[in-house]
This record gives sequence, C-alpha cells and structure tokens, in this order.
Amino acid sequence: MNAAGVQLVSVTHEFKFEAPDGKKRKADALDAEGVLTVATHYPNNRANAFLDWFRYSDNSIDGQSKKKAYSLVESGLLDTLEAGTVKCLQQIHAYLFGGLYDFAGQIRAKTISKGGTIFCRAEYLMHNLRLIEQMPDSSFDEIVNKYVEMNVAHPFMEGNGRSTRIWLDLLFKRRLKRCVDWSKIDKRHYLEAMRRSMTDSTFIRALLKGAMTPDIDDREIFLKGIDYSYYYEQDE
Repeated sequence: MNAAGVQLVSVTHEFKFEAPDGKKRKADALDAEGVLTVATHYPNNRANAFLDWFRYSDNSIDGQSKKKAYSLVESGLLDTLEAGTVKCLQQIHAYLFGGLYDFAGQIRAKTISKGGTIFCRAEYLMHNLRLIEQMPDSSFDEIVNKYVEMNVAHPFMEGNGRSTRIWLDLLFKRRLKRCVDWSKIDKRHYLEAMRRSMTDSTFIRALLKGAMTPDIDDREIFLKGIDYSYYYEQDE
C-alpha cells in the first residue's frame, strides 16, 4: 500500500473464476508478468522446465507441429486413412512434421535409443513393421497389443509418440467406436506404463481402459487429447 492508501495489485486481483458449482467466485491470481517474475526467482530447478512450458512458442517445432495436429483433426483427413496400417502412421507423421523435419513420414534407416532403451534395430525394422501391420485389431486387447508393438518398433527418428497416439485413437474410433480421453491419464503414469510395456503391457492396458470414452465425435476430446499428447513429450 502506498502513501495515498492505494494498494497496488495485478489486473487479476479478485478475478472471477467459475467454480465447480457453476458460480463465479473471486480469487487473486497472477498475470503473465507476475508468473514469470515468481518462476524466475523461485529456488527450484524445475522452475526452468515450467518457464519453457509457459513461454511455449508457436514458432518452435513442437509449436508448429501441434498446430498441424489440430488442423489434421479439424480437416477430416483422418477419416480417409486406412486405420491400423503402417502407411496410415506414415501419413499422420508426414502431416504433423512436414516442413519441420526432412524425414517426415519416412521410416528410419538408423538404430535409435531413448533413456537406455534401444528400439527395433534398423536392419529388422521393415520386416517387423509388416508383421505389426498384420496383427489383428478388432478388440480392445488386440489394438493395445498392436500399439505396444508399434511403440517398440519406433519407426521414425523423432515424433513417434505424438503420431502413434493419433494412430491409436483412429484405430479405437474405427473398430470400437471409442477413443481415449487422454486428460484422464497422468503423464508420469503413462510414461512409466509405456516403459513397462516393453515386457508387460498390463499397466498401459489398465490406463487406456480407464480413459476410454464413447464421445468419438466430441471435438474437444480430440483437441484436448493433442494438448496432453504433446505435454507427455515435454522434458521435466
């Protein structure tokens, strides 16, 4: 409070938020400048990761790719693709990363690893992808098995998770008239379940089953799913 008796606050002082009961309730909140000030001076290394997320740039590869993912869902192009095929996954990847990576939509020719995990060796990759494509995908368990195997294959140099989650949802939508509400799946639980799925798919199966929804025509479900899909890929 200054000498004139006026208290200086942000423009979000007593901001009206909508509560779960639908009523508007007043609460103080920080504006963008305030958030950056607090995060910059907060004595915790994780603040840096938060700042990267808060300053998320539409000009970054992820930013541009995310906009392409929104466009892919909105365009109706997904409905023209042959669900469950390698070509379908390549088309999704090419759409998301075209103009951003020179290998967009191309099956990798190099062996890659992540976090100590070595994915399918390049010399066996095309053979394994043909086998995965032939896997049955008419039931929930069969679709999850196919998804897990595609993750083990990791056919692209980058962008596998973001592409394959859209591929998975398309499979669920076509075969079961269901999709995943990714907002119901915690990031750490998902990443741990995917790590375990290399030898045991029990955990990812349970996570996906608990997040299934029949709202396959709900635009918000898919757009929110893209937000979470890209969030899963951000380093902490």
